[in-house]
This record gives sequence, structure tokens and C-alpha cells, in this order.
Amino acid sequence: MRINKWSRVTPYLLLLTGGAAVLFWALCSGAVTASPGDVLKILFTPWRVNHTHPDYVIITQVRLPRIVLAWLTGGALSIAGAASQTLFRNPLASPYVIGVSNGAALGAALGLLLAAPLGFYTVPLCSVIAGLMVMVFILYVAGGKTNFSNYLLLTGIALNAFCSALTAIILFMAEERLQGIVFWLMGGLWKTGWEGVWLLLPIVCVALAILIVLTPELNLLLLGERAAAETGVNVLRTQRIIVVVIAVTTAVCISLTGVIGFVGLLVPHIVRLLVGADHRRLLPASLIGGGMFMVGADTLARTMAAPLEIPVGVITSLIGAPFFMWLLLRKL
Repeated sequence: MRINKWSRVTPYLLLLTGGAAVLFWALCSGAVTASPGDVLKILFTPWRVNHTHPDYVIITQVRLPRIVLAWLTGGALSIAGAASQTLFRNPLASPYVIGVSNGAALGAALGLLLAAPLGFYTVPLCSVIAGLMVMVFILYVAGGKTNFSNYLLLTGIALNAFCSALTAIILFMAEERLQGIVFWLMGGLWKTGWEGVWLLLPIVCVALAILIVLTPELNLLLLGERAAAETGVNVLRTQRIIVVVIAVTTAVCISLTGVIGFVGLLVPHIVRLLVGADHRRLLPASLIGGGMFMVGADTLARTMAAPLEIPVGVITSLIGAPFFMWLLLRKL
């Protein structure tokens, strides 16, 4: 009994320890390096620190909100990825397959092109609206069908292609704004602050809470739609709720950071190998693992070519693409 208990706790201890180490590394690293002692003093005894000192300003006003947002984004994409893999019963699925990602990217590109006078909220608002419009269309097309997940996947593929074409038209019309839009589409957290954290934090909390409540249904969906229905699960209603959670979470993440690939595919699959397929353990572990992965990737993006910054979407793709190929070869 003790062995079983510790075997369940050990993966979480490893994830939390690794997450704490990555967070501390991220706070110390950057174009301006901070010593571990200074970081600890600023975090745990801020009343003993000069609040106008450059290290204090850099850590609390620049790095800390960026790191928190990176953690929330990685965690959100990971739990959305875990839900997607359950919805399609495929470990190669990601939250981007249903088409919301390209819809949100299209809205963000349009917001960057128009430069509407809404300040920080211009791009997030356009991105979320476009992503939710795609979600509504997907539910309209796939809703009521007996093979809901198949219609969902096919509709998502078509909408991804359509939104990508519209985004290409915007890029063609962008002229002097072209560089900013392209750089944003690569994914990054260079323009983030506490506003983005306060916008994403409640979304992540609500999404996680909904999926935790649905863990019995999610576990039964792994057996197949027919088997889940025979046990009393309202399969279509559950699938619709999952789609809404995935779509809203993904759209808000993309509206703040751009399109960052492979997080929702890579992390849930690795975490599932550590804690198993039971969503009661998989979802919290995905939240921790996704945050750790995203913070680590963003820190590499900030430091590899400092003072220049590599888009974090490039880093996650460089890590995720070989892993994806390994998954494909493993399935052959």
C-alpha cells in the first residue's frame, strides 16, 4: 500500500521540483543576469530591497509577469491538449486540430493590421472573437452528428486551411506592418505584462475546474463513444463542453502569445507516461508539466542569442517536431 501511494506521489514531486528549478533559472537568466541571492532577496524580503534598483525592476516588472504568463500558457495548452487527445482518442491530437488556432491567429493578424485604438486589448479582443466564431461554426457543422469527433476533425482541417489563406492575404496587404505580424505569428511573450496574466488566469482556473468535474466522463470516453453511452454518459453534451473549453482556452492563449506549437501535443503525452491516463491525475500533472516546459522554452528563447530574442514558437517547434516524428515512427 505504501509503495503504491509513493509511486503515485513521486511523479508530482519530480514535476514540482523540476518546475521550481526552471522558475528559479528563468528569474536569474536574461540579457542582464541576476545572482541567485539577489533573486531570493527580492522575492522573499522585498521590504529590504531598494524598489528603484534595476534588478528589482527587471525581476518584478519584466521577468516575473512574463514567467507567470508563460507558465499559465503552457499549462492551459497542455490541459487543452490532454482534452483533445481524449476527445479524438488519439495521442497525436493537439488543441490546434479543431481550427480555432488559425482562426484566432487570423483575428490577431487583423487586429495588428488595423491597429484599432484599444491599446493592449486590441489584439486579444480580435483574436478571441475570431477564434470563438470558428468554434461556433464547428459546433454548427458537427453538432448532432453521431460521429461527432470525425466531423469535428474534418471541419477543423478545412477551417485551418481557410483561415491560413485569409491570414496570407492580410500578410500580403500588411506592407510596413508585415514584420510585426510575422514575428507575432511565430509566437512569443516579449510584449507581455501583468495585464495578460490577469486575463488568462481566470480562464485557466475555470477550464481546469470544468475538466476536473468531467473526469469520470473523460475517462469513459477513452473506451469509445458507444461504450461511454452505454454507461449513461451524455456523449454529445460532454463532447460539446470539451470543445468549448478547448476553443476558449486556446483562443485566449493565442491572443496573448501568438501560435506556439507542440506544447499541447508534447506535454500531455509525456505526462501520461508518468502518471497514467486517469484524468484525475493527468490534468493537474499536465498543468505543471506544460508550465515547466513553456517557461524553459521561453528562457532559452531569451538567452540563446541575447540580447536578441528568438520567438519561443521556434524553440518549441525545434523540440516538438523530432518528438512528433518519434511518435509517428513508434506507431508504424
